[in-house]
Amino acid sequence: MSSPILDGLAELDPEEGTARLTLDAELYPLHAVQAACYAFLDRCWLVVGKAGADRHTVSVTPKGGPASTDALRAAVGELANELLTCAYRQQITTNNRAVIEAITTRAIAGAMGPPSLEDLESFDFSEEPFEDPLGIAEQWEHKHGTSAPEEEPK
Repeated sequence: MSSPILDGLAELDPEEGTARLTLDAELYPLHAVQAACYAFLDRCWLVVGKAGADRHTVSVTPKGGPASTDALRAAVGELANELLTCAYRQQITTNNRAVIEAITTRAIAGAMGPPSLEDLESFDFSEEPFEDPLGIAEQWEHKHGTSAPEEEPK
């Protein structure tokens, strides 16, 4: 027995108190299915399986004894909503992986703070060539041909 909302998505078995969802693996990657099921572990028994190369199955049995058809429909509807959320979240993560990694790297580097004097003292500056196209790091004497102005004693 299935309702129009569940057609093609779930098969309800009210006698056993279970529902079985069949999901397209391209639309619902395995990690998204597992994440959605994890959110329901406190309410339902869930078994994730495979139905061919391009399909996942999820068997849903609400905890707490036999479930009515309405309770099964409600559980399947909530799980379907969570599946959509998790699949979309995974797609966003996949599409923005480089941005997420860059932000995370900057956050971790910033949390470490500036290097200490000991770190700078042990750092070998001679390994990489230093580029100074504006001549900012050039010594005063080399840049202006004279000595640096002497400071007056205080």
